[in-house]
Order: sequence, then C-alpha cells, then structure tokens
Amino acid sequence: MRKLREILRLRLQAGLSIRQVRSSLRISVGAIQKISTQAEQTGVNWEQICQMNDTELARHFYPKADTRSSARLELPDWLNSHARALSFFGGVPRLIVPDNLKSGVTSPCRYDPDLNPSYQQLGSHYGCAIMPARPRKPQDKSKAEVGVQVIERWILARLRHHSFFSLAELNQCIKALLESVNNRPFKQFKGCRREWFESIDKPALMALPREAYCYTDVKPVKLNIDYHVQYGEYLYSAPHHLVGERLELHATDNLITLYFHNQRVASHVRKHARRMTTVPEHMPVQHEKHQKWSRARLLNWAKDIGEHTSQWVACLLDSKAHEQQAYRACLGLLNLTRDYPATRVNGACAVANQHSLYRLKQVKAILKSNQDKLLNDDGPTPALPQTHENIRGPKRFH
Repeated sequence: MRKLREILRLRLQAGLSIRQVRSSLRISVGAIQKISTQAEQTGVNWEQICQMNDTELARHFYPKADTRSSARLELPDWLNSHARALSFFGGVPRLIVPDNLKSGVTSPCRYDPDLNPSYQQLGSHYGCAIMPARPRKPQDKSKAEVGVQVIERWILARLRHHSFFSLAELNQCIKALLESVNNRPFKQFKGCRREWFESIDKPALMALPREAYCYTDVKPVKLNIDYHVQYGEYLYSAPHHLVGERLELHATDNLITLYFHNQRVASHVRKHARRMTTVPEHMPVQHEKHQKWSRARLLNWAKDIGEHTSQWVACLLDSKAHEQQAYRACLGLLNLTRDYPATRVNGACAVANQHSLYRLKQVKAILKSNQDKLLNDDGPTPALPQTHENIRGPKRFH
C-alpha cells in the first residue's frame, strides 16, 4: 500500500513520467501504467488520496477485492476465515475436520480433544459439528492436503514472479485465478470442480444462518464481591446473588454477555475505557443482608490498623456512587497488612490522605518507596550540632 501511494504521488503530484517513476521505485512499467490509467478513469486527485486511509484506498482501486487480512493465524483470524469460507460455499457442512492447531484445538487428543470455547461457539452458530483430525494422521484430511497442493501449483506458482502493492490487489488476482482453477476441465473425468461442487456437494450443505457470524471471545470469570467482572480494563455488573460463582463471559465487538449454567444473566454494551457499568437491578436492596462485607465491617477493620487507614477507607467509600464499588479496593488495602506492618500501612494512608491519593496502587507505591517512613509526627526535626571534633573551621585552610 505504501508503494501504491508513492506511485500516485509521483504521478499526480510530482508529475513524473512513467519511466521516471520506474527508475525511482524499481517497479515495472506495466504496473505503473495500470495504476495511472485507473486513477485517470476514476478522476481521483492527490488531495483526495491524502484523505484516504489504506483500506479506503484499496477499496477505491480494487473494489471487488477482499481487503481483510490474516497476517497471523490467531484465533479471530482462524474463525473469521471459517466464516468467509462458508459464505463463499453458500452453505454449511454437517462436519468440519480441522487440523490440531492451537487456535482451534486447546488440547489435541486422538480420543477426546478439547476445542477452544470460541471455536465451539462458531460450530453452535452454524449448527455443525467440529471433529479435529487425529494427531499425526494426515490421511484424515487427505482431500484438504491435495487441495492445498493444487492451489500451490495453479495459483501460488503463477504469482511467484509478480509484485503486489497491496493485499487488495493480491486478493483480486487470487480470486481471478481461483475461478480459473474451479472452471478448469478434468483430464480423466467429465466436468470441472465447479460443476461437481454444484451437483454433489452443494445440495448436501445446510443453509447459512440468518445472522452473520461475529467473533466471540469466550472466557471463564469469577464474580467479585462487588458483583462486577473485569474484561480488558472495564468492569461489568451481574446479579448480586451470584457473588463468588464462576460465570462464562462472551465478548463481541459491541456486546458483553454473561452466562451462568448456560443461562444468560447479564448483558452490557462493550466499553473500552477504564470505568465500570452497573445495572441498578443487579444491586441488592440491602447489601448487609446479602454480603458478608459492609461499610461498618470495613471501617472497623481499618480502625484496628490505624486512624489514618480508617479515614482513607471512609473517603474511598464516599467517593463512589455506590459504595459497594469500593469494597474490592478497600479489601486490597486492608490485606496489605500481610506484607507490611500495620504501622507502615497506617503511615502510608496518612501520606495518601495528606495528598488526596485514593487509589490502591498509589498507597502501594508509597510503601514500596518507603515514603511512609519519612513522615514524622513527633515534632520538628532537632537541629544538628554546630561543634564537633570532626568539623573543621576556616582556620584549618589558612
């Protein structure tokens, strides 16, 4: 994409000839001529190109190409590639036999493999079964291996001497060659791959679901005492009676859904800032009756550590719209007494109160840097002696 922009800049802005651009960029005359002609036909100028990002530029010059990339075969790429393949086929097979790559199979096993939960969710969305091939048994997917060999010979080998300036251009070229491979007649049989697919495979496919597949990240979470779970840097609430239970979190691009025993218990619009979302219905009427922690208990515990600690906890509880949202930070502070003496924790809270620092990580930083030891409540620092046997006056230097 960078070379595509450079070709357009040199042609449209600098006004160089095709051969001058070739000498500058070491690109074939045919490729430069093709891009220049397309720019003239579409009537685009350099000012308009500067306002386009890479995706928009690719769609402008290669509108029929797929501009989506899978640079690394991570889980979202693996699942979205499935969705694009099934959409291309126009149907869903009853069984998918993948290889045992980590993106799809968590624990490979010949008899009882463990699938990634997100991969299982994709199978549930399309209504098909997923059965990984046996480890080190390529004959289980021999047709796929032969298909890869055909594509390597008839597509990759034909493109090995070509230079592409964007993924969209490469995808457009692959699409044209793929059509040629599928329509190429068999040598020993009648018909071609497309005809056999239309007559044999496609009638056996199940229909695609009405809703398009959207990648869903599935992970187990535990509901904390403040009836919130964390995903990324954001906190989402769930019904308070599930505190301490293990939930299953499903995260899409726009939605966070929580399940308990396969039943949906909460749903939130996904956020990306460092904040929290609390649904009022998830809060108990009286927290003291439903949770073992309360404001009074936290303050009593803090008071046992010291007056400054009690003041810090009280200020933190008052700063929240719902004081239960501060329970987790208060417990984190009080549990610092496992690593530090109570006097040090109380001293750190004194420093924090003095500077209005009401974040747990700030108190931890005070303790790690020993700033609490610099606090002296005993009065002014005593003056140093002015006479001492090791102190030499000006006479020693004359």
